[in-house]
Amino acid sequence: MILGKIKGRLTSFQIIILGFAGVILLGALLLMLPISTNAHISTPFDDAIFTSTSAVCVTGLVVKDTATYWSLFGQVVILVLIQIGGLGVITVASFLTMLAGKKIGLMQRQTMQNAVAAPQMGGIVRFTRFIFVSTFIVELIGVLLLLPFFCGEYGREGIWMSVFHSISAFCNAGFDLMGNKSGEFSSLTLYSDNPYLTAVICILIIVGGIGFLTWNDIVTHKLRVKEYRMQTKVILVSTLILLIIPAVIFFFIDFANEPLTERVCKSVFQAVTPRTAGFNTADLSAMTESGRAVIMLLMLVGGAPGCTAGGVKTTTIAILLVNAVSIFRKKRNVNCFGRRIDDSIIKNAATVFFLYLSLAIVSAIAICIAEKLPMQQCMFETVSAIATVGLSLGITPQLGGFAHLVLTLLMFLGRVGGLTIIFAAFSNKEIEVSKYPLENIMVG
Repeated sequence: MILGKIKGRLTSFQIIILGFAGVILLGALLLMLPISTNAHISTPFDDAIFTSTSAVCVTGLVVKDTATYWSLFGQVVILVLIQIGGLGVITVASFLTMLAGKKIGLMQRQTMQNAVAAPQMGGIVRFTRFIFVSTFIVELIGVLLLLPFFCGEYGREGIWMSVFHSISAFCNAGFDLMGNKSGEFSSLTLYSDNPYLTAVICILIIVGGIGFLTWNDIVTHKLRVKEYRMQTKVILVSTLILLIIPAVIFFFIDFANEPLTERVCKSVFQAVTPRTAGFNTADLSAMTESGRAVIMLLMLVGGAPGCTAGGVKTTTIAILLVNAVSIFRKKRNVNCFGRRIDDSIIKNAATVFFLYLSLAIVSAIAICIAEKLPMQQCMFETVSAIATVGLSLGITPQLGGFAHLVLTLLMFLGRVGGLTIIFAAFSNKEIEVSKYPLENIMVG
């Protein structure tokens, strides 16, 4: 009775936030258990909550090496949290409700729509089924492709490693189990020159980062590109551009002295993983400042709406760029692929970009002051956190409690989404019906 009243008072955006927070807290409590660590000791709450937040928010920033510190039980908990976070807490809860044969109400459908950024409420139940079926198929294919490699390297242990890395890559989480093989926090650097592993992991990351809405459009219309939604076209074009240009930059600048095979593999992988997977095959701290700056820009952009990746989203950046071009050309309307973009969408895009960028900068300044570290290192960590990437220059484990708290909050905000936080906070505000007198102000 009381729960029903509370639920009735909550908006769909508030339910999404509370859902993520609840799973994170439950995950932290499980990770605090002695059975979750190899040393059978209780993990401090701050380390457990950081790890749980990173897993649910599919970020990949860690304070404890996943392979060496956590036991098999702890790794399973982390993997389950990654899967729930990648699909979305509300999506998972809705699918379990459907499996139980219960009816999905109007409020639940609206929450499901907001959780996956669907354009309309109609067909949301069918779309949720598509998300789960496609996720299972892609992750299974990923496991089958990784089995020959990992089993060839590590025997029977390779089965678990294949499952873990397939899910972690598709969900753009960036957690790895390579600590026992190539040293703690080493990610996939041991195989930086392996074309097969590079290709499989990159494909899983890209497939997860493009988004379920995009894949649903592709499955529905096949190769009839003209029938794709404008959003799908924007995502595919922007994704292609953001993969090719950075790869070329890295190839000619940061990895110019590497052997050709390793040079190509590193360049491609470092172009793919900031969007927003968190794996790395190169020592990021050894890259040039320009290379790290490119990675930060890629992290900030992130993946597509309704996908497993974070960031401000490719569509947000694309809309802002198209809007700028329209202003340069003195166009009255903002058009893209023969469609007009509503002014409210442009306002939302500008708001999200400003929110993410300002929070990343302010947080970096705070960590810089508290830890007395170079600003670029702090900025790299905060952008990685708010964009739920997980890439690091190696300073995360050494940061103090305040810095970890800041990064935890940024990861949470980055996963649930900037607009979700805003709408949840101001959902009860009265709708403005009156208008103030108009007056111009000069900009630029």
